[in-house]
Amino acid sequence: MSKIKIEPGVEEVHEIPQDIKDVLVSNADVLEKWNAITPLARNEWICWTTIVKKAETRAEHIERLQEDLLAGKKRPCCWPGCPHRRESAKKYFKNF
Repeated sequence: MSKIKIEPGVEEVHEIPQDIKDVLVSNADVLEKWNAITPLARNEWICWTTIVKKAETRAEHIERLQEDLLAGKKRPCCWPGCPHRRESAKKYFKNF
């Protein structure tokens, strides 16, 4: 059995949560697209998925992550960027 390689995001900022890992491992096409984007792009997906408050919204984001990656998108649409690494993005989030 071969080991599945999941490329990380910007490790100093975000680790890949288990629910995203589960999706990547379960779909080889999504994993291939994930591994092909840059660490900063992966970081944006991780942050976009995990920053939400409700479990239902997070599930929707994980579903859209899969769909968008398969459609060739490299980053979440209409996302101001990760507020954990971009000072200018913090103004869009109440908790920062």
